[in-house]
Amino acid sequence: MTVGVALNASDAENQVDASVSLAHEAAAAGLRSAWFGQTFGADSPQLAAIVGREEPRLHVGTSAIPVFGRHPLLVSSQAQTAQAATHGRYHLGLALGTKLITESGFGLPFERPIARLREFLTALRQLTRTGTADFHGELLTAAPPISARVPGAEDGVPLLVAAMGPQALRASGELADGILPYLAGPRALEEHIVPALTAAAAAAGRPSPRIVALVPGVVTDDVEAVRAKATEQLAFYEQIPSYARVVELSGGRRASDVAVIGDERTVAAEVRRYRDAGATEVVFTSTDIAGEADRRRTWALLGELAG
Repeated sequence: MTVGVALNASDAENQVDASVSLAHEAAAAGLRSAWFGQTFGADSPQLAAIVGREEPRLHVGTSAIPVFGRHPLLVSSQAQTAQAATHGRYHLGLALGTKLITESGFGLPFERPIARLREFLTALRQLTRTGTADFHGELLTAAPPISARVPGAEDGVPLLVAAMGPQALRASGELADGILPYLAGPRALEEHIVPALTAAAAAAGRPSPRIVALVPGVVTDDVEAVRAKATEQLAFYEQIPSYARVVELSGGRRASDVAVIGDERTVAAEVRRYRDAGATEVVFTSTDIAGEADRRRTWALLGELAG
């Protein structure tokens, strides 16, 4: 099992420079991967490409690009370019997104998300594997009249999905290389997510999928205060049905109940629980919530666990 961290430098004076600096620090701590979210700010594949090229010790990935408001041809170009820039160390994460962000931000109706995900993955797989596609679906068409290949990315791009619900897990097992569950604790992984995903992959004749568990967490002595901050920071996700459901399946009531907060022994034990529940990789997020000292302390522990 590998261990990584999500990097968030959106408050820095220069997000790209700060991300590169954080990546150097993460690699020096022994971490194996760095991941970047996608909102309306920095372009995460471009950021991952720059960081991965500047810091060759890390794998880099996006978690995750919503399929609404994008087209497989454009995402393929971004992903293949990042893959060439990093010489095979880039991992592309996709997401359904949310109704609020899709409709308010893009002005698009949030309709038939699973059908769109299936078509997006099918077209994108063709594009990233062969440099072309001839896909004509109900919602998407991807049939470039000229090559869509990026030299240096011939081995393709790993496709992961931020999937947790039954239909998204089935689609991911059949069409993707793995998933990026967030706020899914060990119980939800072991009892619900991993069995559904692996069954779908097996039925489709695909290899065992990757389960890259994204976990909010920090090593700290001030557990009560940090838990309160996490409760405030993560409350947004409680309004989204898919996250509320997976928190409940994890045995929690609030999103912060799934956060891993405590001393080194506590956090290390929780990372092992994720491994035992079926996670092939663990990526800690929100490690800066308690300040720089605790972030560095967290990365030091995670680097030891990654080794």
